Amino acid sequence: MASSVLKGSRIAAIGTCVPSRTFDNLKDTTEFTADEVRKVVAMAGVTTRRLAGDSLCSSDLCSAAANAILESLGWDRASIDALIMVTQTPDYFLPSTSCLIHKSLGLSEGCLTFDVGMGCSGYPYGLWLGSMMLQNTGLRRVLVLHGDTPARYSHKADRSVSLLFGDAGTATALERSDGQAAKDWYYLFYTDGSGYDDMIIEGGGFRDRFPDDPRKHYVRMNGANVFNFTLKRVPPLITDTLELAKTGKDDIDYYVFHQSNQFIMKHLANKIGLLPGKVPIILGEFGNTGGCSIPLAITQGKLSRPHDRALKLMLVGYGVGLSWASALVYLEPDAVLTHSELDTKGKVT
Repeated sequence: MASSVLKGSRIAAIGTCVPSRTFDNLKDTTEFTADEVRKVVAMAGVTTRRLAGDSLCSSDLCSAAANAILESLGWDRASIDALIMVTQTPDYFLPSTSCLIHKSLGLSEGCLTFDVGMGCSGYPYGLWLGSMMLQNTGLRRVLVLHGDTPARYSHKADRSVSLLFGDAGTATALERSDGQAAKDWYYLFYTDGSGYDDMIIEGGGFRDRFPDDPRKHYVRMNGANVFNFTLKRVPPLITDTLELAKTGKDDIDYYVFHQSNQFIMKHLANKIGLLPGKVPIILGEFGNTGGCSIPLAITQGKLSRPHDRALKLMLVGYGVGLSWASALVYLEPDAVLTHSELDTKGKVT
């Protein structure tokens, strides 16, 4: 396993942003019968989704989330040392989306920026990269952005995905934490590339740049394989993370899963023996927004936050790749949480 224990980071803020356009699966779906829709909604648990449409990109949603937390924190934008953009729905093949957001946020030329092409497991990767920078370099402040618009690559006629995905952008402000207050953060990462085609967009990349079949520009998912992979890999991931941190299952305040599918998440919680109140589920309102569903679940999952201690969170991402990862981190009582919506013209509502 690829494991890591890092010290010296704190979450100063988490901001999330979704499109203001709401799609009601039960009322607005026209491609399938009402009975088919009800069955999918009952299984996946997605009643409504937020859709970016053709006008909003991941960069727009992440920029709005980042602006909100920077204003709330009162940070000088020149003090941001690095910006990491985790996404599988970039604005362009080139330049990197992080450069667009760098311009949008008005960051300094001395700010390091780059993209990370990860999906469902991407949030632990982004936190790991940011916290590793803070521990091992002279950097003091890092923005970890994670945004995806998976509804835009879902074909309306594909029942396995068309009623599932929503769009969102997030921003997490990490700051170096020195001295005795600094806590250890724990990470685990796994990959099984043999399942690369269990969730894939075959067209548009340089393997098949201009396919004749337009459906190849949309995601194709082997739902059964992804389901079996999740049930097999996630429980050991949680056990391994607890062992790495030398902590007990009940010591974790919340297990924040990638919001993949209601049935899967509840099945995992039962299999691992987690209390329902420790597993926030928000995809009923927002849909599966990819890996950025983890920070979205933190801001929108109604987590109870004590005033006198930090929350101990296990963040669990799994899916496309196939890839699965965890991060055991702390959310201090003074960490800022914000949430906003963006209309089709890119205005915060």
